[in-house]
Amino acid sequence: MASSVKNDTHGIPNLACYEATFDVTNNIWMSDNILENRAPLLAIQIAYNVIISRILHSLLRPLHIPLFVVQILTGFTLSGSFLGRYPVIFRSLYRENGILAVENYANMGIMYCVFLNGLEMNCDTLLRSSKKALIIAIAGIVTPMLLGACFLSLLHMCVNVKEPPSRGGVFSQAYLFWCLVASVTGFPVLARLLSELKILYTRLGKDALNAAILIDAYGWILLTLIIPFSTAGGNHLLSLFSTLLFIGFCFCVLRPILIPMIERRTRMEKWTNSKLLDVMAGVFICSYITDFLGTHHSVGAFVYGLILPTGKFADLMMVLLYDFATGIMAAVYFSGFGFRVNIELFLRDIHWPYLVLIIFLLASSKVLSSMIASFFFGMPIRDGLGIGLLLNTKGYMAVLLLNIAWNRTLVSPFTYTVSLIAVLTMTMLVSPLISVIYKPKFRFMQSQLRTVQKLRFGAEFRVVVCVHNSRQATGMIHVLEATNPSRMQPLHVSVLHLVELTRHGTALLVAQMENPTAAAATAAENHYGSQLEFDGIAKEFEHFINMYGAARFETAAVVSTYETIHEDIYNVTEEKRACLILLPFHKELTSDGSLEATIDAANSINENVLHQPPCSIGIFLNRGLCSLSQTNMRIVMVFIGGPDDREALSIAWRMAGHPGTHLNVVRLLVIGETASEQEESFHSDANGLLSTVMDNVMQKELDEEYIINFRHKGVHNNESIVYTEKEAEIATGEEIPMILNEIDKPGYDLYIVGQGSGKNYPSFSKLFAWCDNPELGVIGDIVASTSFGTHSSLLVVQQYMVGKKQRKPPRSCCHARKKKDADSIL
Repeated sequence: MASSVKNDTHGIPNLACYEATFDVTNNIWMSDNILENRAPLLAIQIAYNVIISRILHSLLRPLHIPLFVVQILTGFTLSGSFLGRYPVIFRSLYRENGILAVENYANMGIMYCVFLNGLEMNCDTLLRSSKKALIIAIAGIVTPMLLGACFLSLLHMCVNVKEPPSRGGVFSQAYLFWCLVASVTGFPVLARLLSELKILYTRLGKDALNAAILIDAYGWILLTLIIPFSTAGGNHLLSLFSTLLFIGFCFCVLRPILIPMIERRTRMEKWTNSKLLDVMAGVFICSYITDFLGTHHSVGAFVYGLILPTGKFADLMMVLLYDFATGIMAAVYFSGFGFRVNIELFLRDIHWPYLVLIIFLLASSKVLSSMIASFFFGMPIRDGLGIGLLLNTKGYMAVLLLNIAWNRTLVSPFTYTVSLIAVLTMTMLVSPLISVIYKPKFRFMQSQLRTVQKLRFGAEFRVVVCVHNSRQATGMIHVLEATNPSRMQPLHVSVLHLVELTRHGTALLVAQMENPTAAAATAAENHYGSQLEFDGIAKEFEHFINMYGAARFETAAVVSTYETIHEDIYNVTEEKRACLILLPFHKELTSDGSLEATIDAANSINENVLHQPPCSIGIFLNRGLCSLSQTNMRIVMVFIGGPDDREALSIAWRMAGHPGTHLNVVRLLVIGETASEQEESFHSDANGLLSTVMDNVMQKELDEEYIINFRHKGVHNNESIVYTEKEAEIATGEEIPMILNEIDKPGYDLYIVGQGSGKNYPSFSKLFAWCDNPELGVIGDIVASTSFGTHSSLLVVQQYMVGKKQRKPPRSCCHARKKKDADSIL
């Protein structure tokens, strides 16, 4: 006889027995023909769960619903409240003689998921957790556990629910499981959610993730302790002691043996898919041992994943197993939870408003505890509310606890249903509520004028520097060195190492590190690639800071897909209240003097950042810019007019304060018919090349006012600054390269130009359509061109303005326009 899940007369999921036929002549399986009777049914069940879960996941993607929740909803479609009420449909997918096969397959799926969960966690991170994260985690554990027991008692009084009677202690175990489900937080699920919501690198995301990993670790510890005592019969203390002894053996003996072997093979790049699969044998061995000792098999799988090294090896394992484990095998496991739910029973109960209130109060316990804990650290109420909501995100641990309580009849079917609905409700509502309550951009609306031009004297110059490698970091340092940091004008640099999210795992623990230099470098190696690359970036900036006592920096890795990484850059910029973002140009200088693209996605990243940034932007093209400690820097700034040129002049003016810098400001005065057409073209800005709320007259007044201020305070007080004006009649745009060639004759180390230089002139607009690099603007594209012949580096500046958006025509449109013009000429 074997058990299966059926519905009683009231629709309540319950246990039932079915007959299984055993064939004594079958010496291998001692049952019926598995390949003929059970394998096809299992294949249909797997296909149904995978296909429906993928469809639902695509439909619910805008709400950022976790995959395991979608898989539970997939199982709900076959429950007695939906398709399960039709016997023909139900029996075509689920029959009693296939329950054992699907349960075995599902349990293997959860073993893989739990193993990957342990592989993603880092034990060192737990030991380095801050005091604030520890207090928030303790509050998020204790409060739900205390209030959870009260809510379960309230549930029993309101609806007269009776837990399964019989053996002693089962009632207290039901309370313990209920409270543990209410208090745990799914760390991997929360990390992915924070990444999708683009708040991972905000203070809210870091605090929530710090607390979540501690709560998740607490859940696994408590699960290991209570499982032996939830089993009927046997020596509970012996089972617990044996399990703890085995875990100690894994960490103290097995881990020191495995880590050097695996890391050596990883460094030598000798891993293949077949050899990685050999490592999976340990999952089954550890799972069998913990199950034999009286603990759940998932404990062994989790511990095995925890003792294996992170970093590149973890990346390889995640790439090999993640999609198959979570998308195919786990789909069958989690669908079983939804299969047992009967929502009609929940709604038909006359006390259902009380049940909704209980679920609400259960979720509010974490919110209340987080708000109280965050208050003592001086955090805003909104942050405390956001952390509490995020910590309500449930994961594998919560449903695993419910499954254990169900299988061991520790909770009634009705309590199980209410608990699962609470888990789903709390997890599904996190993303919409966070999107409404916590909007990072709204927190910084009071600081609109975040530009270098408006930076008052003596204020800290806060810059966010984005780099992909240490070579780019060297060039950025020379630019920062030229900005002349001093005691009167200190410099604060936030260095972001942009790393592509190349696998499905989280590996986002870098956000937890309180030591932004050394700890972040370790995190970058542990999770996403070369420590040498990250460590080289950190050492370059550390050497720069040692030279200038008035400068300080912090380094972090921003891990995201290249399509959305600009949103993380925005959030870090707002968090740091920076007034300038420095981006590397997507092409780098090669040994033969040409420019080649080294990172294909760098161009699209820059264009995305330029679209609607929270502050001013600078794109730097490095052609061998040297340090001021080695040579005097000669800078030329070409000024035509507009907010971008004023911002570029502000940066050049700041650089001119360094005693080793010589600045030449050349103002081009456009005369003739082109100048008379400027006002009309400015108002008919159909291509969106320059979007601003000011009219042309106001722009000219602002240009004149700033130039007069610059000449009065800058040129007259600094002999290293030279200001000249050059009149130019630009009719077709072909005159611009000739003018720039004349300016370039003395030779310069660095060009500084505005991204929008001359865009309000028709001739400049025509040239813009022919630019190979539209993000550099007309002047910047000419200087960056190899045909121009200069060896100078280039800094292109775009000023931040409220409501300003850069809407550039797609590159395909530019080439299409070029092709059309060429065809017309032919």
